Amino acid sequence: MAKNRTGRVGEEIKKELSVMIQRELKDPRIGFVTVTGVDVTSDLSQAKVYLSVFGDEEQKKDTLKALDKATGFLRTEIGKRIRLRHTPELIFKIDESIAYGSRIEKLLDEISEEGEN
Repeated sequence: MAKNRTGRVGEEIKKELSVMIQRELKDPRIGFVTVTGVDVTSDLSQAKVYLSVFGDEEQKKDTLKALDKATGFLRTEIGKRIRLRHTPELIFKIDESIAYGSRIEKLLDEISEEGEN
């Protein structure tokens, strides 16, 4: 039963964060960001937010710094919108799975081209 609740809370946080990052944060350091997932602990004390950032490593670092600065605002807004008694602490992490997947796909394409030749 508790797993269902953490999953639902994680999805709500993901949805709200996506909207807030795209529309409400005005920091120029934040580039093109997609919230790929949110893992919430079972006691709802922490939420790891996984982000996919379009750009090079420096843009990713700048985006993380800007989001860390805006954590208080984001957490307050999530508390208002989702109406939880205790709003989870937000921990932002870069999700490399999309880049990793595209690299694997590129390698597989190269192998298949070599096999045809």
